[in-house]
Amino acid sequence: MEIKVIEERENPMLNRREIRFAILHDGPTPSRKSVVEKIAATMGSKVGLVMVNSLKSEFGKRETRGYAKIYETEERAKEVERSYVVTRNVPGSAAEESS
Repeated sequence: MEIKVIEERENPMLNRREIRFAILHDGPTPSRKSVVEKIAATMGSKVGLVMVNSLKSEFGKRETRGYAKIYETEERAKEVERSYVVTRNVPGSAAEESS
């Protein structure tokens, strides 16, 4: 799995970076968890600070496009993001443990 950053912009009002990216992959569409981990490693951040909003792939292509936000602190991420988005992107959250 390889990630290419298509567009990156700073958002100083919300203390975050916003990126649009493309993932080149063999096999099925990668999981959200693996995408969050790869973006965190690529962009020099931590897993709890990366919030992937969307992943879209087309039938027959080995490419998935997405949009993610990288926050400076976990507190700011929880203030700005909706609770279900945080639950989807942060590993070991209460929703994952109960299922």
